[in-house]
Amino acid sequence: MSVNTEPQTFDLIQEITLNDGTRYNELGNVVMNGRAEKAALTGLIRQVRILQMNIPHSNAVRTYEDYINAHYQTPPANLTEWTVWDKPAGPIKAAYDEIMQQNHVG
Repeated sequence: MSVNTEPQTFDLIQEITLNDGTRYNELGNVVMNGRAEKAALTGLIRQVRILQMNIPHSNAVRTYEDYINAHYQTPPANLTEWTVWDKPAGPIKAAYDEIMQQNHVG
């Protein structure tokens, strides 16, 4: 894992369906959604769909963004694998859960 050179700001929630049928919700933005769409087209994941757009940029979103930007790279345009972001117990998982609850998702 390495730090993003251009930190991402999240403003939407998307549902990712992996090839095994597992579904999970993830924060993202237009760039991340585009990468997920490409991953679906190339068979790295089964499907992606946007559940909520223009989510409020709350303290919980900032906490989660800071964690993701510090631990993951934005997938490249020519991605060859799909990475599911960890949501470790504690403040990060609590922030994620709060975001989903505030946006009536999940």
